[in-house]
Amino acid sequence: MVDFTQNLWYHGCSPTAWPEQKTGPTEPPAAGNRLEALKPAPGLPPHPGEGEWTPGARITSGTVALYTTAFRPDAAHPGTVVGVAWLDQQVLTTSLTPGIKEPTLLWGGPAENSQVPASLRPRLVAVFNSGYRMREANGGFYLDGRTARPLRDGAASVVVKRDGTVDIGQWGRDMTMGPDVLAVRQSLDLIVDHGRPLPDLATNPNNQWGAEGTQNQCTWRSGLGVDAQGNLRYVAGNGLTLTTLASAMQQAGIIRGLQLDIHNGMAAFIAHHPGLPSQAPTPLLPSMPGPTSRYLVPDQRDFFTVALRTTAPAGS
Repeated sequence: MVDFTQNLWYHGCSPTAWPEQKTGPTEPPAAGNRLEALKPAPGLPPHPGEGEWTPGARITSGTVALYTTAFRPDAAHPGTVVGVAWLDQQVLTTSLTPGIKEPTLLWGGPAENSQVPASLRPRLVAVFNSGYRMREANGGFYLDGRTARPLRDGAASVVVKRDGTVDIGQWGRDMTMGPDVLAVRQSLDLIVDHGRPLPDLATNPNNQWGAEGTQNQCTWRSGLGVDAQGNLRYVAGNGLTLTTLASAMQQAGIIRGLQLDIHNGMAAFIAHHPGLPSQAPTPLLPSMPGPTSRYLVPDQRDFFTVALRTTAPAGS
């Protein structure tokens, strides 16, 4: 009944107001990284500033740790806008935080543990949503020696290593358990692999991307992936089908990526500004639902926290 109702509600792709874009970056990313402007889908004349990267938080030396932009990925629906965040893993560290109810009820302990810890807030750069609820994710959850749900071979997996870096891929093929693995959050199957969307996303023949019909709903969707340089890219927007999200992720430079959570209020990316206490937290897109204080107070769902590093990652 829930699936049927959602399919009726999200049957049409509504346009999104174009967010005001600043001009391109005034500071280049760290050495070794490439950050090219994103172009709208072929046939769409670009809006001013479309696809140009806006610098966000930076480390003391001035190296930018976070860039954001927005572009239109679908010529058939020119009103569809996605936001993209680029996160430099050379200067950032990522952690997975359990929610009050996800992965299981109070698995992380007291409710106060289901928020960004006070020790990270001075260095906080971004917080963003995790994947499907565990009962729907067809995968597992592992954190620092504890397993809430068993990990599934073949599942799309966000793997957080002990040095704070993240890799994304297919569990059992691209990564396996080892002493350097701190956390694993699985959610369905990859939707982008080898730089291309997976075939059959529109038909979802084995329900490997969620319940029947959800892949064609036009709704808020979010995705996370890695680019060719190994940095993180988060993509989200309203009025997206699963196919459109995967295409947008490919256009955004993701080579391996998965869908995170979907629907109003579930896709949440909030940028913070360490060193600038007077600057309020900023959603990735102005139209992104939900308070910018999310994850600074206990939350029902698990989430990812990204902060400035105090030490360089292993091997850098």
